[in-house]
Amino acid sequence: MTYIVTDNCIRCKYTDCVEVCPVDCFYEGENFLVIHPDECIDCGVCEPECPAEAIKPDTEPGLDKWLQINTEYAKIWPNITVKRDPMEEAREMDGVEGKYELYFSPNPGKGD
Repeated sequence: MTYIVTDNCIRCKYTDCVEVCPVDCFYEGENFLVIHPDECIDCGVCEPECPAEAIKPDTEPGLDKWLQINTEYAKIWPNITVKRDPMEEAREMDGVEGKYELYFSPNPGKGD
């Protein structure tokens, strides 16, 4: 099992989770975070830290797409280990349906 970041992180990008990760397995895109599944030690400390509830165990049904997205982008985006302010529109975007199709950006973030 590993933890993965899902749709609700897009255009919220709270970074509370990266600060508690003991193995620094978060990677930053322009408007989304991902977890590198091969680096995640399945400790679960990040899941309750996400205000948007966007972090899920990959054992939940229907998350194969998100496991693939996390795996792909963790290989090319920069590592992030420090908490930053969420995106300006985070509150308004929290809970919006279909964010991947509407807003996902493949561009990398700043990283550390």
